[in-house]
Amino acid sequence: MKKNIALVTGGYSKEAEISYKSVITVYNNIDKDKYNVYTIDINTKGWWYKNEQAEIIEIDKNNFTLNINQQQIKFDAVLMCLHGTPGEDGKLQGYFDMLNIPYTSCDAATSALTFNKRFTVAVAAFGGINVAKSLMLIKQNFNEQKDINEIISTLTFPLFIKPNNGGSSIGMSKVVKADQLATAIHKAFQEDNQVLIEEFIKGREFTIGVFKTKGEIITLPITEIISKNEFFDFEAKYLGKSDEITPANVDEAIAEQVRLAAKKIYQILNCSGIVRIDFIYNQQNNQPYMLEVNTVPGQSEASIIPQQVKAMNWHLQEFYSALIEECFH
Repeated sequence: MKKNIALVTGGYSKEAEISYKSVITVYNNIDKDKYNVYTIDINTKGWWYKNEQAEIIEIDKNNFTLNINQQQIKFDAVLMCLHGTPGEDGKLQGYFDMLNIPYTSCDAATSALTFNKRFTVAVAAFGGINVAKSLMLIKQNFNEQKDINEIISTLTFPLFIKPNNGGSSIGMSKVVKADQLATAIHKAFQEDNQVLIEEFIKGREFTIGVFKTKGEIITLPITEIISKNEFFDFEAKYLGKSDEITPANVDEAIAEQVRLAAKKIYQILNCSGIVRIDFIYNQQNNQPYMLEVNTVPGQSEASIIPQQVKAMNWHLQEFYSALIEECFH
């Protein structure tokens, strides 16, 4: 008997547009002989499924079911394809936990932790992972002159200024001198009430997918990102302003350092499903530094994870089947 899978997309943030691109790739590559797939759009206007006749059927939020032709559809599992809140920050995971519905992403605690960049680097550093030196600003406590003076005295330029929660490099800036700080901080505060200030680490940028199947943590082939912009911003990520080389042309010794660090982070943070971990490899001290952890990474045709899966000589259908089956264990 085929399992019913809810393929969840949309979201309440600006990252929803990326979710709608990701869900096309995922839907087209799920094994329909194994699974009945229902694409569920969760957005600020409602939670619904659109059938082949383009009729909109609302989800019953009491038990996350659909009523189609007077038949109740219950879901065996949720395949998470929703970037940003509420699918990447633990809110939906907590809801599904209460309903006893398994899902393909990290659990509620890990999702909430990793959505907060400051907390993620703090836990990773506690576990022995290299991270950039950083400070966090909170909007309600923000005192522009005092906080800028603390940044100048504590951290070394260049600096990255970014919203503490959220992804896709929205609201992010690179700052090379003090008089640029105020503008960059206010830009980040437009996206979030918390802002992370991080020292720039010079080196090569790598990103790597990590997932668990049959109880074993697997790393995908590494991608090197060479941004045509000053850093890997929204344009570089989604509008073709970067070169993404998969697999990366890198010495095996460096690749193994990145793979080992990625597996360690996956374990330290108690990750599940597919995550993508971004690193800078500092060639001065020959060490990878973790930048951030993406617990619902992009899955569009142009996204990095599908590139890495193909570089591993896997079919995407095989990969998504492995993710779905793992969530039942």
